Amino acid sequence: MYKHIFGPVPSRRLKMSLGIDLVKSKTCTLDCVYCESGETTCLTAERTEYVSPEEIIDELTDFLRNNPAPDHLTFSGSGEPMLNSGIGRVIEKIKTTFSEIPIAVLTNATLFQNSETRKEILSADLVLPSLDAGTEKAFNRINRPSPEIDFNSYIQGLIDFRNEFKGQILLEVFILPGYNDDQENILALKNIIEKIKPDKIQLNTLDRPGVLKDLKPASFERLKTIIDLWGFENIQIVSAVGDRKNVSKYRKDIENAILGTVSRRPCTAKDISEILGMSETEVTEHLSLLEKDKKIRPQKLKRGIFYSQP
Repeated sequence: MYKHIFGPVPSRRLKMSLGIDLVKSKTCTLDCVYCESGETTCLTAERTEYVSPEEIIDELTDFLRNNPAPDHLTFSGSGEPMLNSGIGRVIEKIKTTFSEIPIAVLTNATLFQNSETRKEILSADLVLPSLDAGTEKAFNRINRPSPEIDFNSYIQGLIDFRNEFKGQILLEVFILPGYNDDQENILALKNIIEKIKPDKIQLNTLDRPGVLKDLKPASFERLKTIIDLWGFENIQIVSAVGDRKNVSKYRKDIENAILGTVSRRPCTAKDISEILGMSETEVTEHLSLLEKDKKIRPQKLKRGIFYSQP
């Protein structure tokens, strides 16, 4: 079982994405109420090298020697990847060693307020920052930031990054009823997005269990209303993952692959079947054994039963 890479995971935005986790579990600048990875246990804005570039390259080399290449190598996982002060050197090594695979960075963008930090990911192919609030009040309520994070500096950092970055920016805006879907926030978000000028805007809402148990997703109708109000042409509602064909035996170490994936985000049997290229029936058999051994736990939600580590 790899320590720092996981998946490939079927992504609604990146197809089959091999994740690279650069920080220890749940280390982040934010403690978002909707986070699918659970509550932040280390809330910080202090950057340090949690894992060396050499360790990452060693794991990637081993994985790609034994498995098909994914559609993207994606910095993501159970925390904020920009907190790793070595991310720039990791990207540089990947570009040298695996240049044929595009690099994506999933980030909450709160550390973009520092110009030197922004420079470290300028050679990535795709950056997917998030923006959940149009006002400081909503930001504090939904994202619950580390005290060092200033809302206005965070927004300005996103704007500055757009002016510096030559690759694609896919801005994810997460709508959570009762938190950021009021008229004031929706209009403020529109104003901020116009200043960031992302290549694409992807409107998202709750799909997996969050930190707080009473959260509800926005309806498709509500998301469509927001799109109509904003009037952007480059916006879409993030749809469910499509089927991935012809990926049988995508991972040979099935149990470790399942545990490595659900340790970072809850998944349904269907999600896991797409990751591993297996039938849901076969996946369900493995899940039953893992549940019996108390290595995973199920949680029933609207979209189905999600599995995570206890």
